Amino acid sequence: HQSRGEESSRREHQSCEVMADSAAPRPTVLVTGAGGRTGHIVYTKLKERSEQFVARGLVRTEESKQKIGGADDVYIADIRDADRLAPAVQGTDALIILTSGVPKMKPGFDPSKGGRPEFYYEDGMYPEQVDWIGQKNQIDAAKAAGVKHIVLVGSMGGTNPNHPLNSLGNGNILVWKRKAEQYLADSGVPYTIIRPGGLLDKVGGVRELIVGKDDELLQTDTKSIPRADVAEVCVQALQYEEAKFKAFDLASKPEGVGTPTKDFRALFSQITARF
Repeated sequence: HQSRGEESSRREHQSCEVMADSAAPRPTVLVTGAGGRTGHIVYTKLKERSEQFVARGLVRTEESKQKIGGADDVYIADIRDADRLAPAVQGTDALIILTSGVPKMKPGFDPSKGGRPEFYYEDGMYPEQVDWIGQKNQIDAAKAAGVKHIVLVGSMGGTNPNHPLNSLGNGNILVWKRKAEQYLADSGVPYTIIRPGGLLDKVGGVRELIVGKDDELLQTDTKSIPRADVAEVCVQALQYEEAKFKAFDLASKPEGVGTPTKDFRALFSQITARF
């Protein structure tokens, strides 16, 4: 007959096997724009939660890859080139899109002389190419690869075609972002569209977050939010059914006002708008 030690170790082994079977495999999540300021925070958060997620990043250049640690899970591709996206999205369960056109300030601006700086976009890097075509390419590639959830970070202000951001470099950036948001909402893939207000480089996790719709928050004093909080909402959105097929504006109360948001299911449950 078996000794008691053998018997208990056999039982332990069986229960471990059962646990391994019942534990769902960790979803693989690709963050594009992982070299950007908010994208890098999302990528880092996913890496820190390796018991929950398998992280991947996508950047445009080798330089960006090295800047965020140069790990093998960081892919290099230009989102404007649809054919280059397949390897990065292959086998991913969720996609978080954080790519965006970035206006640059024209040299020679002297703040002491008053006036406003002028902005421009580099050739080939206009919002139409990056925020529209580049995001459409990502959505198409993800859909083709069977990705089950796409989180897209857009921007508040899209309901107003005359928003000042649209005049920067004549790029119409919010117009093209909104076109990509609409394309995602029409894609059939479960989505979460997050439209943050002004992005702050402040500590995350210490503010009460506010959701809204149709740019109503732009009429209030609470229309900005730390990048770290936007990043956290991206990661949390992957975990709740309540976040799917929804679009919302996102801002925060000032630090020290209200109660820091910890219950993300409740936050997502407040949202009813699909676009």
